[in-house]
Amino acid sequence: MSNAREKKHAKKMRNQPTNVTLSSGFGAANERGAKHHNGNEKFFQYQKQELHSGAPQHQQPKSTHVSSETRMNEQPFKGQYRGEKGSKGQAGWRGGHQGAAREIPKYITASTFAQARAAEINAMLKAVTQKSSNSLVFQTLPRHMRRRAMSHNVKRLPRRLREIAQKEAEKTEHQKKEHSKNKCRKARRCHLNLLLEFNRRQKKNVWLETHIWHAKRFHMVKKWGYCLGESPTVKSYRASYRAMTRHCLLQDLSYYCCLELSGTEEELLKALSRMCSIDTGLTFAAVHFLSGKRQGSLVLYRADRYPEEMLGPITFIWKPDDGSSPVNRKLWLWTHPTLKQDILTELKIVCQCMQPLEAAASIPEVVLLPHEEKSHIEHTENCKKRKRDDGEKDSNPVKKIVGDGTRSPFQPYSWTSSTTGIVVSDLTMEMNRYRLIGPLSHAILTEALKTASVYTEIEDAEAEPHNWWVETCKNPDSVSVHHRQEAIFELLGGIASPAEIPAGTILGLTVGDPRVNLPQKKFKALPKLEKFQDNEKVRQLRLEGVPVECAHSFIWNQDICKNVTENKISEKELNQKRSELMVPGSQLDLGHRESKVPILLIQQPGKVTGEDQLGWGSGWDILLPKGWGMAFWIPFIYRGARVGGLKEGLIHSRYKGAPNIPEDFPDCPAGVLFAIEQENNLLEKYKRHPPAKRPNYVKHGTLSPFRCPWEQLARDWESRIITQTGSPESPSCASANSNPEREELCVVEGEHGSKMPCEPETLKDKPEEMDTDSIVDTVATDTTDEVVCGINDSGAKSTFCVLRSRKLLKCLAAWCQPVARRNQAALRASRIQQQELTRATCRSILCDYPRSLVWVSLSLLKKGNPESHTMICIPSKEDFLHLNENRFYSGPQESRHSDPFKAKAWEQKEKKKAEKGQKQEVDVAQSLAGEQSHAVAWAEMTPGLWTGPLPDVTGHCSRTLLGFVTQGDFSLVAGCGEALGFVSLTGLLEMLLDQSADKRGLVLLRTPASLQYRFARIIINI
Repeated sequence: MSNAREKKHAKKMRNQPTNVTLSSGFGAANERGAKHHNGNEKFFQYQKQELHSGAPQHQQPKSTHVSSETRMNEQPFKGQYRGEKGSKGQAGWRGGHQGAAREIPKYITASTFAQARAAEINAMLKAVTQKSSNSLVFQTLPRHMRRRAMSHNVKRLPRRLREIAQKEAEKTEHQKKEHSKNKCRKARRCHLNLLLEFNRRQKKNVWLETHIWHAKRFHMVKKWGYCLGESPTVKSYRASYRAMTRHCLLQDLSYYCCLELSGTEEELLKALSRMCSIDTGLTFAAVHFLSGKRQGSLVLYRADRYPEEMLGPITFIWKPDDGSSPVNRKLWLWTHPTLKQDILTELKIVCQCMQPLEAAASIPEVVLLPHEEKSHIEHTENCKKRKRDDGEKDSNPVKKIVGDGTRSPFQPYSWTSSTTGIVVSDLTMEMNRYRLIGPLSHAILTEALKTASVYTEIEDAEAEPHNWWVETCKNPDSVSVHHRQEAIFELLGGIASPAEIPAGTILGLTVGDPRVNLPQKKFKALPKLEKFQDNEKVRQLRLEGVPVECAHSFIWNQDICKNVTENKISEKELNQKRSELMVPGSQLDLGHRESKVPILLIQQPGKVTGEDQLGWGSGWDILLPKGWGMAFWIPFIYRGARVGGLKEGLIHSRYKGAPNIPEDFPDCPAGVLFAIEQENNLLEKYKRHPPAKRPNYVKHGTLSPFRCPWEQLARDWESRIITQTGSPESPSCASANSNPEREELCVVEGEHGSKMPCEPETLKDKPEEMDTDSIVDTVATDTTDEVVCGINDSGAKSTFCVLRSRKLLKCLAAWCQPVARRNQAALRASRIQQQELTRATCRSILCDYPRSLVWVSLSLLKKGNPESHTMICIPSKEDFLHLNENRFYSGPQESRHSDPFKAKAWEQKEKKKAEKGQKQEVDVAQSLAGEQSHAVAWAEMTPGLWTGPLPDVTGHCSRTLLGFVTQGDFSLVAGCGEALGFVSLTGLLEMLLDQSADKRGLVLLRTPASLQYRFARIIINI
C-alpha cells in the first residue's frame, strides 16, 4: 500500500481493540489487479493473512466458488479505481470473496463467536461515546445544524446526543450560578434598589456629586481615595487650551480637603505662626487676609522647622468679622488630599487639640443595616407593588449618600483643646468646589446664577422650610448687604477678564435655585461690555476689589448649609411643575418654595509670575453646600463651559508656571511617595517591552530615568565644591555645627563623604574600564544604598530642601538674566541696592541654605520637546563658541557610553542555562554559597538600567548635571518647548560665576532616551 493508504488504514485501526482486524479483501484485490509500469503481464503476489479464529467470515453460495487463478486471468481490474460501470462492485466483491474463501472454517463455536462480536460492539460503543476533544456535544455538530438554544435546552439536540448532553449538563463546571431573586431588570431599576446600589458602590472610594456625569464622558481613575475624571474620552487637548484662553473651562475640585479652625484670633495666629515663615511671603496675619476680603496661600512646615520638613502648600480664608462674635474667629484651610493627613496631625499638635468632640456636624446619611437590607430584598423579590396601610409609616427610610461615603460614623472629625480653646474640624466633602477658568467666566456666572429675592410678605413665608432666609430678610442690615452684593455681582458682566480684579478677591452671595432658569438648549454666554463701558463702579471694583462687608456669606454657618441641603426640591418634583406650565418652556416660578443657596466666589489670579502672559488662566472658584453639585454643574455647561479633568488641570498649572501637587514638591512626604509610585509604574512599563524595543539608558548615560535623585544631586554638588576648594569642612557642616538639630546631617556626610567625590574624567573618558565585580559586591553587601541613591521609602526626613526665600529668589532671578554689553552700565545704575554676584556672596548663601534646590522655568531657544526627568546640564565653553559661530547650532551630542553590566549579565545567563537541568549535591551547594549569593544580586538586574548605587551624578556625562525637569512639553502659550524643574543652588551659583554676563542663564537639556542636547534659557519667576 502507498503511504496515503497506510495512513488511512492506521486511522481506521486507531480506536479498535487488538482482536479486531480490518478485512483486506479490497486492498488485496487492488494489489493483485495492479500491473507494473514496465508493461509486462505479471501481477503482484498476494500474501495470505491468517485471521483470528473469531474473525468475521462471510459465507458465499457454492455456485460462486471458482479458482482464484481463473478469476484473475478472466477479469483484469480495468477501471477499478476510476469507477467504470460494473467494475467496482464486481471486482471488489470478487477480491473480498477470494481473500476469505480459503479461510472459511468448516464449523464455528457459538460462545467464542459471540464473545468476539461482543468485543467489537463494545469497542464501537466506546468509540462513539468517548469524546476526542474538549468541546461540548452541541459543538461537534455541523454548523448548519447548530442552534443557540442547544447550550441550555437538551431537547434542541438530536435524539442520539441528548443523553450525552444531559450528562455534561450535570457536571459542576457547567452548572449555572444561582441568580439572586432580586436580579430581574424590573427589580434592578426600582428606585429603592438603585439607591442601595448607589450607596454601596461608594463605600470603598469617595464619589463626587458629579461622578455619574463624569463616568459617562471621562476616563476615570482611582487616586487619593477618590474616583476622579482624568481626561475626556474625546480629543480635547487643543479645545481645552482654547477654552482656557478665550472661553471657559470648568473643573470639579470638590476632592480638595477643607480643615476648619475656630477660636480666638490671638491663639490661632500664635499657633499658626510656628508653621510658616514671613521669609516666604505673606502669612496668616496679613491685613487683607485677616479681614476676610482676600484668599491667601502659603507653604506649611512642621513647627519651628523652617526651611526643612515642609508639609505642603495650602490656601486659606478667614471668615469676615461681622461684629456678632468679635472674640471667636473661623479659618478655612484648603489642601490637597495627599497632604491632608500630615497637615491635620501637625495642626492638632500645634493647637494642642487632642480631645475629640462628641457632637457631630453633618456626616453621611446612614443606609440600611445588613439585616434590614436583607428583609427589604425579601419584600421586593416579587417586584409587585402593595398598598401601604393607613397607619404604616416608613420608620427607617433609605437616603442617598451625600458627602464622604467612606467615613465611619464613629470616627472623630472634630478635636478641641482645653488650654487654647481652639477647635479643629475636618470638613472634607462637606462642600462642593468648582473652578471656572477663562475670560467668559463672568458671563457664565451672571447668566447661570440669579441672586435670591428678598421676602416682603413675611407672614406668608413663615411656614416655608427656608426659615433662615425669612429671619435674614427681617434684618435691615442683612438686606442692605445682600443688595450691595447683588450690585457688585451684576458689575462682573462688564469686566472682560477675571484677571482685571485683584487677586484672591472674595464675594459672598445668596442665589436662587439655578435649575429654575435652565435654558432648553445650550448656548454660549457672552459678556455685555458696552452696558458698563463708562461705569465708575467698574473702575473702582478693578482697583479696590470687593468691600469687606460684601465678602460675608451664610455658607460659614453649618446649620444653614444643612437646612439648604435637606430642603432641596427634587428633580422629580421640579419636572412635574414644568409639565404643568401653561406655556411649555416658559419661566418656572416656585415662589417662596424656591431654595435659597449661600455660595462663595473666590477669584483665582492665574499666571502671576514672569513678564509674559500675565493673568492667563485666571477665573473663579465657587463654594456651595453639599447636595447642590449637579444643580449648579448642568447650568454652567448649558451656558458654554467646557469640562476638564486632572490632565487639563496639570496643563493649566504648567502653562502658568506654577508647581503641581504633589509631584512638584519633592521635599514633602507626599512628593516622596509620589516619586516612589511613579518610579514603580514606569519601571513596570519599561520591563514589559523586550530589550530590543526599549532604550538602553546605561548607554545613553542616564543613571536614573524614572526618578530624580534630588538628595544625591545636592550631596554631589557639595562634595564637588569641597574638592575644588580643598576645604576640609563643607558649608553644611559649618552651619550644622552651629545648629545642634542638624548634627545628623554631619554624621551622614561623615559616613559617605569619602565615597561621594568622583572625578568626572574617570567616568567620562574611560567608562568601559569600570570594575563590574566591585559594583556587584557593593550591591550585595552595601546596606546604605537607599541613602546614597536618595531613596527614602520609610518616609524619613530628607537631607535637602527647596529654597523659598523671596528675597534670595529675587537676587537669583536678577543674576540669571543675561545683560548685553551696551546695557551693563544702565543695569548697574538700576541695581545699586542689589547684592553683587561674588564668591563671598555665594559662600554666605550656601552657609544659610546648604543642599538646597531652586524651582526654575525653562524655555527652549530652538526646537525640542522636553519631558519628565529631562536632565538640565551646564554648557561648556566650546558649546558657546559653536553657538556664536552658527546661530542655527542645535547643541552638542553626548557620546554613547559602554554598558559595564552587559558582559556580566550574559555570563550569569549562560551559567543559569548550564545549571538548569543538573542536580547539585549538598556539599557542592554549600561550597558555592558565596557564588550563589553573588548571582542573586545580578538576578534582579534589568538590562538597560543602572544596577547598584549610583556614581557621581554630576560628572557622569560630558556635561555637568545641574538638575532635572519634573514636567515639560510643547507650550501652546509660548509656541515653543517649555519645562519646569529644580536645579541645585550650589550648581546654579557656580554656573553663574563661570558664565559671561551676556550668556548667563543658558543651559542644556537632554531627555533620558536621547543623546542630543538642546539650548534653553533658565528663568526664576517670583
